[in-house]
Amino acid sequence: MKKTQLLSFLFLLVLNFFNAQTTTFLSEKTNQPLPKVSVFGKDGAIVAHSDIDGKIDRKALNQSQENFQLVYENISLGKFSFAELDKDVVKLNDRVKDIETVVIKNNKPAKYVLIKGNFNAYVTLNGSLNCYVDGIATYIFDNKSKKLKSTNIEQYRIFRLEKVSNEEKQTSSFDYNTFLNLPLLKDIGNITEYKNKKATIKELKGNTKDEIEISGSALQEKELALFGYRFFDIRGLINHSYEKDSKKTLRDFLESNEIMYMSLKHKSEPNYNKIISYKNFYPTEIDFSDNNEIDDKVKLNKNISQYKTNYWEDASFPNMQTIFSSFFKEDLKEKENKK
Repeated sequence: MKKTQLLSFLFLLVLNFFNAQTTTFLSEKTNQPLPKVSVFGKDGAIVAHSDIDGKIDRKALNQSQENFQLVYENISLGKFSFAELDKDVVKLNDRVKDIETVVIKNNKPAKYVLIKGNFNAYVTLNGSLNCYVDGIATYIFDNKSKKLKSTNIEQYRIFRLEKVSNEEKQTSSFDYNTFLNLPLLKDIGNITEYKNKKATIKELKGNTKDEIEISGSALQEKELALFGYRFFDIRGLINHSYEKDSKKTLRDFLESNEIMYMSLKHKSEPNYNKIISYKNFYPTEIDFSDNNEIDDKVKLNKNISQYKTNYWEDASFPNMQTIFSSFFKEDLKEKENKK
């Protein structure tokens, strides 16, 4: 009996130890977990990003930092000291803006569903920003099968850092703009498709919306060698949001966020570099049409910007560029607008 009690005590001790290594962000007003909170260090590096349970790994927080900036839904929640974040639970004032209403333009039966909205995407290298893009795009789905037919960018602007290099053996200074793309949104109209794949699925029923997190991983035990490069620890995380208590159809869709993690190095480099790609889409209107053509669509050329209006000045636009520019000042350069 004494041996069993001792083992139980040790199990609880270990469990409490591991639980103490996470910080959980909760809404100050609803007491619900806050997924997708980004924690920025004082140098602009993204050191943590909360999961669907609102949790971050506390080991990511360096005590030597003077302060951290928290960003939720593309808006800064302010600066926090290490002591303020070094807790099991941190409550945040997340209701800095109302949830934007997605406009349904046409309810008549039609061949296609067109979802127009705002997007941003960015890549970090070892925590620091490497490149950034945002704009307006329209996704077109087959209304019967709910399958994605095409992705159409209408306007965009792209920013790249000045101090990058593409010397093939120095992955620590690459320009990773190849990862600047929109979310796939492949199965947002048929979320059950993910259950047929090797993925982990979690669901969070919030006060204002339902969120589904899909995660998967590869190369966790052994690296992949290819053309002189080494790939390791590849992970993917997708978060789709829908109207609360809805059937999670295309017309219920509210938001999508994708994160891809990868460790990379050249065989001549001693250490892996951590690359993280963030892709976000926020619908503004849903239309039903028999026409699947988009006027004025453009091809994403990562060497130029292409826009006709200052779309980012709209108060509802997810303008992460203002957050990044506060850290990187003149190093973050917009490519010339060619439209």
